[in-house]
Amino acid sequence: MQTLTVDFIISLDGYGAAEGWPGWWGLEGPDYLGWLEDSPDKDDPILMGATTYRVMSELTAGGEEGTDVLNRVQKYVFSSQLEEPLAWENSMLVRTDAVEFVRRLKEESDRPLRTLGSIALCRSLLIAGLVDRYRVVVFPVITGATGQDRIFDGYPDVRLELVEARTFDGRSQLLEYIPTVLDGPPGA
Repeated sequence: MQTLTVDFIISLDGYGAAEGWPGWWGLEGPDYLGWLEDSPDKDDPILMGATTYRVMSELTAGGEEGTDVLNRVQKYVFSSQLEEPLAWENSMLVRTDAVEFVRRLKEESDRPLRTLGSIALCRSLLIAGLVDRYRVVVFPVITGATGQDRIFDGYPDVRLELVEARTFDGRSQLLEYIPTVLDGPPGA
């Protein structure tokens, strides 16, 4: 069975984006972009929802630095609203239940899986016990006034075991964890 890694980029206060800010809050830097380009999982299939698909396909089509590597990757897009054919190359529209589709894909895929954004999708996959890793890159900004898409609102309690940490460009922090969903606070 293949693994599933949830990938998020966030501000220090937990937002996935902020109104008026550029992608990666303008702080992507050469070290971070190099890591994205050289990452061994850069060709692993990506799971995403409709909103992330729209945003990322537009950024890629617009030439946003560092996004062109996503063109060649197989993308599974979960949506009941998008219409076929999807314009972004190597994108497959999935209209069936995401949890059951991903459960089957983990069994049948010849490569590990990962997500891109897609807060609600990632939450449902975690609750279903399908997430093996959380990989979060924290960018050194607080976007309390303009932040959008709080990442972890609505999540269950989760214990995280740190398995990797790294700093990019002297400012952004990569944190990779193994998650364990809890029934409640420890000792409760």
